[in-house]
Amino acid sequence: MKTALQNSDEENSISYPGWGVLAAACTGVMVSFAPIVPYTFGLFLDPLHAAFGWKREAMGGAFALAAITVALVSPLIGILLDRYPPRRIILPGILVFAAGLATLSRLTPNIVQFYLTFFVIGLVANATAQFAYTRTVLTWFTTHRGVALALMLTGSGIGSILIPPLTQWMIQHHGWRSGFLLLGGIALLGLPLSALLVRNRPEAAIVRAEHHADRGMTVRAAMRTTAFWILAVITILSAFSENGLVTNLAPMLTQHGLLAATAALALSVRGGAGILGRLGIGLAIDRVSPERIQTLVLALAAAGTLILAFADSAWTALLGAAVLGVGLGSEADVGPYLLARYFGRRHFSVLYGLTWTAYAIGGATGPLWIGHLYDRAGTYLPQFIVYLSVVAFGAVILSFFLQSARESRKSAPEVTVNADMQLEGQELEADSA
Repeated sequence: MKTALQNSDEENSISYPGWGVLAAACTGVMVSFAPIVPYTFGLFLDPLHAAFGWKREAMGGAFALAAITVALVSPLIGILLDRYPPRRIILPGILVFAAGLATLSRLTPNIVQFYLTFFVIGLVANATAQFAYTRTVLTWFTTHRGVALALMLTGSGIGSILIPPLTQWMIQHHGWRSGFLLLGGIALLGLPLSALLVRNRPEAAIVRAEHHADRGMTVRAAMRTTAFWILAVITILSAFSENGLVTNLAPMLTQHGLLAATAALALSVRGGAGILGRLGIGLAIDRVSPERIQTLVLALAAAGTLILAFADSAWTALLGAAVLGVGLGSEADVGPYLLARYFGRRHFSVLYGLTWTAYAIGGATGPLWIGHLYDRAGTYLPQFIVYLSVVAFGAVILSFFLQSARESRKSAPEVTVNADMQLEGQELEADSA
C-alpha cells in the first residue's frame, strides 16, 4: 500500500494525470452556468425591458425558475455522477446548455418562451458547473485536495472577469440578441477538454492512496447530523444574498448614477477578487480549520454587500465588489471540502446535490424578492442591499455553530461510518451470492 508521503510525491509530480483532469475541469467551470447566467443576467434586464416591456419581477421569475429546477434535479445529477463516468453527464449537459443560451437570441414578446428556456437551462446547469467536476477532482487529489478545489474554482472567477464585459460590449454594439448568441458559443468552449481528459481516478488507485479512509457515510446517516443541516441553512442564506445582489448589481449601480461600463467592470472585479480569494483559501484550507475559514469568507461577503448598498462612486462600487468577491469566490471551496471531510466520498455527489438544492432555494428567492421590491418602489433603493447584507450576516452567525456541531459528533461518525461499511460489505456479499 502507498503511504501518505508516497501519495503526496505522486501529486507533486508535473506528469501526474490528475493535473490534466484539473485543467479540463477548470476550463469547463470557466464557461459553465456559474459564471455565465448569474453574472450576465442583469446585463439583459434593461434591453429586454426596452424591447418587450417586461417587468423586473417577471424577468427575475425566469431566473428563479432555473434555480428551482436546479434545486429539484441536483440530487438526481449527483446520483448519476456517483454511478456513471462523468463525461456521460457533462458532455450532453454542455450541449443543451449552449443551445439554450443561443435560443434566447430568438425571444419574442411572449415571455413564456423566456421561462421555458430558463427551465431547460436549469435542468442541465449543474451538469456543466463545478458540481459536475468536483467529485472527479476529489478522486485524484488527497494531500492537495484544498488547492485542487481552489484551482478548479478559479475557472469560475476567470469567467466572471471575462464574460460580463464581453457580453456588455456585444449588447452595446450589436444588440442583446447577439449577446445571447455569444454566450452560447462561449459555453461550448468547455467541450473539447472535458471530452478528452475528464475521468474519475481508477478505484484501485483510490483505495491504495486513501486506505479506505474516505469511503464515508450513507446519505441517511449524514442527514441525521446537525452539521449537515447547519451547512444547508448557511447555503440558503448566502445564496439568497448573493444571487439577489449579483443578478441585479449592474442595473442597481447604473441607477445610482454609475456608467454601464463601470457596472460591468464591478462584476469583473468581483470575479478577479474571487480568484485571489480562492487561491488563498486553497493554500490555507489544508492547514487551517475550514470552519474558521468559512466564517471569515461569509463575513467578507456580508461586508462587501453592505459597502455596495452605499456605493455612489466608481471606487466604492469597485471596493465593495472586490470585498464581496473574496468572500463569495472562496465560499464555494469550503462547502465541498467540508462535505468530503465530514461525510466522506462514498455518496459525495448526492450530498453535494442536496446542498445545491439548498443553494437553489436561496438563489431562486433572492432575485425574485429584489425584483418584487423594485417593481413596488420603481427604483433600486439602497436599503434593498442592506436587507441582503442582514441575511448574509445571518449566515455568518450560524457558521459559528458549525465547529461545535462538528466537535459534538467527533466520535459518532466513526461508529456510523464503520456500520455503513459493514452494511456495504454485506450488500456486496449478497450480490455476489
